[in-house]
Amino acid sequence: MPTLLLALAVGCTGLYAGFMLIFLTGIMPALARLTDAEFVAAMRRINEYVPKAVFLAVFLGIVVFPAAALFVPVDGRSDAQKWLILAGLVCVVLNHLVTLGGNIPLNNALAASEGGAGDEPAAVRAAFERRWNAFHRVRTLLVTAGFGLLIAASLT
Repeated sequence: MPTLLLALAVGCTGLYAGFMLIFLTGIMPALARLTDAEFVAAMRRINEYVPKAVFLAVFLGIVVFPAAALFVPVDGRSDAQKWLILAGLVCVVLNHLVTLGGNIPLNNALAASEGGAGDEPAAVRAAFERRWNAFHRVRTLLVTAGFGLLIAASLT
């Protein structure tokens, strides 16, 4: 069971890190080439469709599985492995804090600006894009580090 939990932790975290990296290196640079109106419309649609069941399961799994792997007793688990799992867990929890405190409020503000007074695409984009990308870089770095730490734990 503990080995399965660690495998699930690695799998979920790898999926999420991959999603974050693709968003950082492919999707956002592609969206950056759009006009202000196109960018704002595209980000609004992405923010409507991404947080669905599969995404949410992985989003929660990157915390639940490492925590379970850490706290389910294992005979013979080394201190190094425990510390690596704990460090990976800390990284993914910090990722979630950045997401909850930074990206989600910006996504909500972007959605709230739709159809409202002052829905000037250039102003909406200016208030969103740079800050969202900065938060996204931080959370991508955190989850990628967490993934690496969990891989190291599984190999220890």
